[in-house]
Formats: sequence, C-alpha cells, structure tokens
Amino acid sequence: MAGFELLLGDGSLDVDLPDCEVTVADPPGGEAVDVREAAKRAVANPEGPELTALVDPDDTVAIVVTDITRATPDDVLVDVLLSELQRVGVYREQVNIVVGLGLHRPMTDAELDEMLGEHADLAVNHDPDNTVEVGEVDGTPIELNRRVALADRVLATGMVEPHQYAGFSGGGKTVAIGAGGEPIIRYTHGPEMLSKEGVRLGSIEDNPFRAAVDEAGDVCDLEFCLNVTHGPAGILDVAAGVPRRVVRTLAASAKEALSITIDEGYDAVVAGVGAPKDANLYQTTRAATYVILGANNPLREGGRVVIPAELSEGAGEGTGEQRFYEWLSEAHSAEALYEAMRDGYEPGAQRAFVVARALREHDVYVTNSQAPEVVEACLMTARESVADAVDPGSAVLVVPDALNTLLV
Repeated sequence: MAGFELLLGDGSLDVDLPDCEVTVADPPGGEAVDVREAAKRAVANPEGPELTALVDPDDTVAIVVTDITRATPDDVLVDVLLSELQRVGVYREQVNIVVGLGLHRPMTDAELDEMLGEHADLAVNHDPDNTVEVGEVDGTPIELNRRVALADRVLATGMVEPHQYAGFSGGGKTVAIGAGGEPIIRYTHGPEMLSKEGVRLGSIEDNPFRAAVDEAGDVCDLEFCLNVTHGPAGILDVAAGVPRRVVRTLAASAKEALSITIDEGYDAVVAGVGAPKDANLYQTTRAATYVILGANNPLREGGRVVIPAELSEGAGEGTGEQRFYEWLSEAHSAEALYEAMRDGYEPGAQRAFVVARALREHDVYVTNSQAPEVVEACLMTARESVADAVDPGSAVLVVPDALNTLLV
C-alpha cells in the first residue's frame, strides 16, 4: 500500500506515497471498555485496600488529575471517586482538585470545563512556586503543592501510557511530578538519571526513574489512584488502588495491546501524533524519540522520522516548553547541544537533551505545521507535507499512533 491516513490535530490527514514501499505498524490495539463501568468495578475491587477503608467522614481530600497533554477521561474518573467518597460521608465541599501541570502551562477555564465538566468548580491549576517540602528521595527535597500537602488524604487519576523515561506514566508520577516542585523534576529529569541503565520507554522493571517517582509518590502520601490505559480503540483498561500495583497492572495491559514486532532497515518512519500532543513541538517530539530511542529502532543509517503536527502553540507555552525551545534554538548542532547539556540543565529542558540525543542519530522532519519557523529553529526540518519529507523510492514504516505503539 502507498496511501494511508494519519491523525492531525483533532482531524485526519490523507497521505499518498506512490513511489514508496509502505508498511503500516498496527499493534493489536485491544478493545475499548465503558470507562464509567470499568472505573466503578476497579474502585470496588482495588489493588489493595478499598478507598472507603482509607478515608474518614471528616477528612479533607485532594485529587490530583492530569493536564491537557494527556487524554485522560478525568471527568468520569473524578465523578466515580467523588461518588465513592460520598459513601463514607466525604462530600464534594471537602475536596480540592489540583491539575498536575508539572512545568506545563496552566489550563484555561474553558479547558477545565471541558475536562472536568460539572466538577470544574473544584479545580485549581498547580503552581510550582506555591509548594511545601514534605520529605526527600535520594537526598532530593520533595516539594508538594500546598493544597495537596495540607489535605488529609491524597488521591490521583492518571494515564498509564508509554513514557520515555518512566517506562509508563501514571501512579505516583502524577502527584510527585505533576503537583511537585522543581527539585524532584531536576533530579529525575537530569542527565545523570536519564543516562542510567534501565531508564527507557516501555520498561518499569529495574527502572531507576520509575523507582524514584514511585518513592516520591509515597512521600507525598498518595495512597489510592484511579488510572486508565488507552490505545487506538480508546480506553482499554482501568485499575484502582495502590499506585505501584495499578501501574504494573495497566502497563501489562498496554504492552499486550500496543506492542508490535518490526523489522529494521527503513529509510523513513512516518509517525502520527494528533491532538492533544501535537499542539506544540515539545510534546510532538516524543514521537521521534519513541522511535529512535525505543526498544527497537527500525531506521537504517541515514534514515529519518517524519511527523505531521499542527503546532498551534508553537514550541509550547509552559516553563518547560520554553526552556526546551531556548536550548534547541540556541544550539549550532545536535552533537554540541548534547555535550553541553550533559553538564546539567533546568527542569523542563530534559526534552531538549533527549531530542539532541536522537538527532545525533537521525534527522527529524515536521510537516503540515502552523509553526515551520519554530521547527527550523530547533535543529529539525519543516516541510509542507509528508510527501515533501520522504524521498521517492524509500522504504517507509508508518506508525499511525506513535505515542501508543511499542516497536519491539
């Protein structure tokens, strides 16, 4: 086949490469579940103690939720948690919802309404400058959002999806990173941690990054989370309870649905992203690093990654995204940037370090974007279309959902 369809923003893009040999990497995908019913079952049969056994009627509760960069059905998950809390006499007036931004930009009121529906009035954006120290991990102070730190009980929603460093996201990471301060982000995302054996996509076993965020989640007193995992079909599985066990359960579900065995030797990998991740270059580059630095890089020497992405926010609007842009846009080459960043960098800039590492091996092209000048400034190549970025006669691997596909 030479024609295929990819996600672009909230829509799709038809691509035709008639002069190329095209292979599409479609993992099994799994089957979608009814999120509300699956969440109710998960909360009723958790991995560990039931939520009702952990909470007293007079407790205040903080629920940390994901931000717009992860397509988590937080409205449904929060509703299920609030219903369960009400069973023991904890009412919504006792609950704060904190959006775990990390160093991403704050969500707008309209975005909060869309994400949380009738519960948006309970939500506040995390402010990394308004934290209190609650402990340490490996000598690193753990700073936590003040509202979360003052709550009697801490809960979280989350998305367990492939993650470049943690293996899979979710669990304690949602609170420790999403609602934390810069020290733990600096420690976990620094060059020393990211260079350690075991820190890689799709692996939680013997992964120092995953271990650090799990321990930090414990320090933040996260006792119960309600997480999901997803794939091309939608939400595939839901689990609740002890964070480590929840991540392990959902990572196994994700691996079964998202892994595909591929051969090596392609001239180009065309990687689909779509909304919400393709809103900015910071998130979009995950597709390239997942391909190049994953378990099995399918590109031959001189091969390239091609990513169609809207980039409606350019490089990105948050602190981390701006630091990412500054490092890349001021660099003369990927090799020079990689060597310079090995001495350290500010939290949020780690994506520039990982992108530089990938660009040392392969070129990255971004097509169909609203911000080609941002792409070109960041050591990557902008093209109007996928066809313009792929040489005729190339052997092409298409990964329609690159952030939710494990090439093994």
